[in-house]
Amino acid sequence: MEDFQTYWEQVSGLVIEYGASLLLAILVLIIGLWLIKKIVKTVSRTMEKRHVDASLRPFLSSIIKALLTIMLVITVASMVGVEMTSFVAVLGAAGLAVGLALQGSLANFAGGVLILLLKPFKVGDFIEANGFSGTVREIQIFYTYITTTQNQEVVIPNGDLSNNAVKNYSFHDTRRIDMTFGIGYEDNIDQAKKILREIVESDSRILQDKGVDIFLEELADSSVNFHVRAWAKSSDFWDIYNNMNEKVKKAFDAAGVSIPFPQRDVHLFQENKA
Repeated sequence: MEDFQTYWEQVSGLVIEYGASLLLAILVLIIGLWLIKKIVKTVSRTMEKRHVDASLRPFLSSIIKALLTIMLVITVASMVGVEMTSFVAVLGAAGLAVGLALQGSLANFAGGVLILLLKPFKVGDFIEANGFSGTVREIQIFYTYITTTQNQEVVIPNGDLSNNAVKNYSFHDTRRIDMTFGIGYEDNIDQAKKILREIVESDSRILQDKGVDIFLEELADSSVNFHVRAWAKSSDFWDIYNNMNEKVKKAFDAAGVSIPFPQRDVHLFQENKA
């Protein structure tokens, strides 16, 4: 009975000594997490109002949230009596262990920082990377999210994007359209060239001031190939490219210009057996 009384007195003493600090620390933790959430939302709204680059907003918000959370944890730990020297040493050791275990994630983090600083692409750009092509939807700390033309979501590690080639189709406001059209050897090349020029010059989406080149590119095996070079806004590129084939086909048909296709003549010889 005396042992129990002694144990109870020790427990009661610890509760009295540390209970208030523990409750205060828990209260500070709850209020701190709530405040961090509010601060991050406020910062996000402020960045949006000041038209901060959409690529930077989620990244900066994540960094601010992580830093504030670390500061809160250190504050709460000091309130419950944890020595800061020991705590920092433990955090350093834990950080080293986590760093070794998450080398790939750290590479992705560094890649995200480089992408946001150097800006090889931004949210809304149409890019091709790692065998995928699509519109950049979001750039986060570790990953970049793109939406393909088939409305599929692709998640690419930032480490891969920062260390490999990325083709950005939206980097410039204008793009050059290169197309090849073939006619038959028996057709009139001057007539075909005139038709192609009329089609290109009649399209208001093509930037005529940047020049239009139409020239005979190749005398191929079964066709005479013309190459068309014209400039357009990047946003109009695919519409013009897809419409041009249809326009040329209809114009060639109306003018009697043939569009050859590969053919093979097979000759059969029959031996006369005596």
